[in-house]
Amino acid sequence: MDVLIADDEAPARARLVSLLEAAGPDYRIVGEASNGAEVLEHCAKIPVDLVLLDIRMPGVDGIEAALTLAGQSNPPAVVFVTAYDEHALAAFEANAIDYLLKPVRPERLQRALDKARALSSDQQQALAADYGYITVSYRGGVKRIPADEVIFLRADAKYVEVWHAEGMALTEESLRAIEERLPERFLRVHRAALVSPEKISEIHKDAAGQLVLAMRGTDEQVDVSRRHAPTVRRLIRGCD
Repeated sequence: MDVLIADDEAPARARLVSLLEAAGPDYRIVGEASNGAEVLEHCAKIPVDLVLLDIRMPGVDGIEAALTLAGQSNPPAVVFVTAYDEHALAAFEANAIDYLLKPVRPERLQRALDKARALSSDQQQALAADYGYITVSYRGGVKRIPADEVIFLRADAKYVEVWHAEGMALTEESLRAIEERLPERFLRVHRAALVSPEKISEIHKDAAGQLVLAMRGTDEQVDVSRRHAPTVRRLIRGCD
């Protein structure tokens, strides 16, 4: 089993390397990463069976990296390794197969490795297929909203607004990550907005002359940039 270790602290990576080496020759360490971006870059270059992934890392954190990996056609198994147990629910919403607290005990790591070995390719594909969700903050915790219930998404500072039938929630997943993970579900209409094409009602100009979309299921309107206006107009004409 090819394993990638990701943690922003070198001593923590060294500890996992030592534990994996002690676990036996069935586990081959194919790389180390110090943040989520490096994880994604590494997994794009070579196949990885398992990622031991820290959550709190600079830049792209572990949750966002796991969300992106799960949307791939052949995602690796993910086991989160973190010092913070408050992230457990978010980790499992990201389809992690296990969640280990630091300092990691050898016997606890072995159970996680056994789970990863038992995860067949069919099961991994099922996890990816089940990934038509967006994880949002909800009442101090997290909640998964089915992608087909989302009306549109709009970037706002460090968060993304997720507008759906019951209102608006916030996600820390970036617009780009959502667009790449669910390319057939959402249409880019602005550098700061994605919409569900099937929920577009009409396109028109507002009082200020800005091109906007009216969306079914909400009174909120979505700005359309000049760059994306031709694509949106063609889509609407094609649905007439």
